[in-house]
Amino acid sequence: MAKNKTAYVCSDCGSEYPRWQGQCTDCKAWNTISELRIPKRPQTTRAGYAGATDAKVQVLGEIDLQQVPRFSSGYVELDRVLGSGIVPGSAILIGGTPGAGKSTLLLQTMCYLATQMNALYVTGEESLQQVAMRAHRLGLPTDRVKMLAETSVETICHLAQQEKPGIMVIDSIQVMHVADIQSAPGSVSQVRETAAYLTRFAKQHQIAIIMVGHVTKDGTLAGPKVLEHCIDCSIMLDGGTDSRYRTLRSTKNRFGAVNELGVFAMTGEGLKEVKNPSAIFLTRTDEQSSGSSVMVIWEGTRPLLVELQALVDYSQLSNPRRVSVGLEQNRLALLLAVLHRHGGLQMSDQDVFVNVVGGVRVMETSADLALLFALVSSFKDQPLPHDLVVFGEVGLSGEIRPVPSGQERLREAAKHGFKRAIVPKANIPREPIEGMTVNGVSRLSDALELL
Repeated sequence: MAKNKTAYVCSDCGSEYPRWQGQCTDCKAWNTISELRIPKRPQTTRAGYAGATDAKVQVLGEIDLQQVPRFSSGYVELDRVLGSGIVPGSAILIGGTPGAGKSTLLLQTMCYLATQMNALYVTGEESLQQVAMRAHRLGLPTDRVKMLAETSVETICHLAQQEKPGIMVIDSIQVMHVADIQSAPGSVSQVRETAAYLTRFAKQHQIAIIMVGHVTKDGTLAGPKVLEHCIDCSIMLDGGTDSRYRTLRSTKNRFGAVNELGVFAMTGEGLKEVKNPSAIFLTRTDEQSSGSSVMVIWEGTRPLLVELQALVDYSQLSNPRRVSVGLEQNRLALLLAVLHRHGGLQMSDQDVFVNVVGGVRVMETSADLALLFALVSSFKDQPLPHDLVVFGEVGLSGEIRPVPSGQERLREAAKHGFKRAIVPKANIPREPIEGMTVNGVSRLSDALELL
């Protein structure tokens, strides 16, 4: 009998090595290589691989282009992140910190979908009584949801073939195991093989499978990087235990837009979706204060208004501090240099603190101009107009570059009562927006003069 092969795989990048070593030569990470036992495969013959006789070769132009039907999860925000609904036969991975609400969101979704199709919820971490107690506390309908407490992937798939569910939840992938792998559940080899097993099962039987994944202390998904490659959609549920709001963001989606954002509010009755996220991120008081500006960022397929705050204060240290929450710190240092060179403002002896209100993480460069305005406002101790909205990318030579979807951003700002806007000159709308005065700038010096 052939023995199982052994390989050594990096849990960060998925690179394989013939023997163990301390550092991965591809991603340069230390102590991330662990042993992976590869189960034996059926031997191939001249007739071909056993069990592959159903496969056939097709011409690309002859493939049916009919759109794959989707079904709604019952939540508009979740459907938005997934790409207008759940695709049958897709493998979805949802991760998040402990207590973020992953199991609560999926339990609410399954209770809704159970009224329309056969739904199976598989729990490996909690008992059936614990899940039933949570559903009773949230007041969810529980008469049609089918439950299973099991950690063996072979047993789960065997029972799923009998039940024939339209959607199945695996909570969580880190506690599942395959019998052919000798390592413990949660190891690199077990997570890799169980995810691949469930993904093949979802494709073969057209069952949408949602897998729950744990995260490490630095916020990344636990397990090998191959886990994110084999699934169709990867979404992250962010939000600490001290925050009421939860943000759901897609990092990979084969059926929709990437970096789509959905916002939920944690209440005593579970997660409730927020229809207007801009309203919760614009919690501004009537009293004007310096160092505050409003920007319009683009998240997935919609604009979002966010307040940005900056505090500039004289530093007693020889090396002033630069603290950024919600924005990239390297971007802050870059913009401070541009402000000194092309704006004539020196902040080398000042402590600079920047924060995005609401816990939103801004990844795009359209927040550059709003950040500079907030810094100048705090440095001069002069508040910006309460009805002013700003967006635009700032280049190293002091030019203001346009951003995509500028007209949609301005319309969203006008809906929330903003009367004035400072944007890149190329983003000035061809038709004027009712009730809003739009000023276009091409250089940083021109933008500072408008203040």
